[in-house]
Amino acid sequence: MRDCDGKGIVFSSYLRRVETIFQAEWLIELGYWGLLLGTFVAGTVVSLSSDLLLMTILLAGGDPWICLVAAVVGNGSGAMTSYVMGWFARWEWIEKWFRVREETLERQKAVIRKWGVWCALLSWLPVVGQVFMIGLGFYKVRPAVTALLTYTGCLCRFLVWVLLYIHFGDGFLEFIRNLGI
Repeated sequence: MRDCDGKGIVFSSYLRRVETIFQAEWLIELGYWGLLLGTFVAGTVVSLSSDLLLMTILLAGGDPWICLVAAVVGNGSGAMTSYVMGWFARWEWIEKWFRVREETLERQKAVIRKWGVWCALLSWLPVVGQVFMIGLGFYKVRPAVTALLTYTGCLCRFLVWVLLYIHFGDGFLEFIRNLGI
């Protein structure tokens, strides 16, 4: 990671805005460990953009392949934490702690019955992914296959960002701006 002024990583105005959005500058300052922790938290029921965190670390000079491993392990482990919580939870707990109503899980039950463990591939989606993981755990869908598909989905998601970063190099920030992100 580049350390331009001895006080931490110096970011462009865009990256400073990302830090403000996160209000989690300390995650960025932790580098790879911050990426791991941030993507873990984002994989649970906490609303945090692991994509922005990954891009911030990459643009700060992080190694793309180390970033990929940290993001996949963190986000997949966070999703599996939601799965385990669903496995041991009762309706009342899910409603109280995760703010997922019984009706929502009942609707997801139909999706889980139809698609089964394949829902784990979508565990990285905001909100819906967490509900899928809690539901897969609650309905005790095969843990090993769920974990494999969860990490595969996370790998595909973050691999896209890493490959875009590698392809565009220094122009990556401009590419992201053009996307309107």
